[in-house]
Amino acid sequence: MNDLATQFQNNQNNGVLAQATSSREMEEVKGQIFMAKQFPRNTFQSEQRILDSCKRPTLAQVAMYQYPRGGTKVTGPSIRLAEVLAQNWGNLSFGIKELEQREGESVAMAYCWDQETNVRQEKVFVVKHAIGTKKGLKLLTDPRDIYEKVANDGARRLRACILGIIPGDIVDRAIDECTKTLSGQNNGPLKDRIANALARFKNSYGITQEMIETKFGYNANSFSEYDLVELVKIHNSLKDGMSSVEDWFDKDEGKKKSSDLTEAFKKDDVKGAPVDANSTTSKETSVEQPELPQQ
Repeated sequence: MNDLATQFQNNQNNGVLAQATSSREMEEVKGQIFMAKQFPRNTFQSEQRILDSCKRPTLAQVAMYQYPRGGTKVTGPSIRLAEVLAQNWGNLSFGIKELEQREGESVAMAYCWDQETNVRQEKVFVVKHAIGTKKGLKLLTDPRDIYEKVANDGARRLRACILGIIPGDIVDRAIDECTKTLSGQNNGPLKDRIANALARFKNSYGITQEMIETKFGYNANSFSEYDLVELVKIHNSLKDGMSSVEDWFDKDEGKKKSSDLTEAFKKDDVKGAPVDANSTTSKETSVEQPELPQQ
């Protein structure tokens, strides 16, 4: 009977605590809605704040994501740009919540809620506590690694939720402004700067153009401003000792290309015979001057 009484008391305490927590969250939501109604956003000012933020080079460099798929490049606004859009648009509540953590996986939710119009976007997803490596899946047991895995997977869903709330024309104008910012800080033609970057990788770390193209998934002639920014970040990481060449590039690809070139040069050497400079005649023979007519 004592055990039953203790269990009943605990259940009552848990119920009271849950009810108090629910009431507090409800009051917070009501307060947010009240403030949003009292101080509605000025659309023109919000748009101007977004465009002003896109004029910062540090934001413009990370405003777009890009990855290869099916021989083409897929691009779009990054989570960093989406966060700036939400912050400057105003009266938005957005974020990522871990709803439940089970054995080997977590259930999380990304959401974005416009408190003025009561329009809400949310996505519930499951995150496996594992990451893919070259040797297969690696299980995660450290709470910090699990938290970072949930945050990384949730960032893509959060970006989709924010872009589902912000008007599309505002997003397009922000992308155009970031492109203008990148173009304004160029110090020369894009192809020249890419060539210089490839040369620095080759001279400093022995990283060939083929190795870089293998990582990006397409030819260097198709590189854009964002690819150049990515190369700069990788070079800075290698220079500061934060990572190694093996973390970014496959050295076997470079060795394969080098061996192919070596075989090609050997074949050319076999075909060509040694030439004696004393026995050969110069191809540049003297040209006889035409006789001048006698006067």
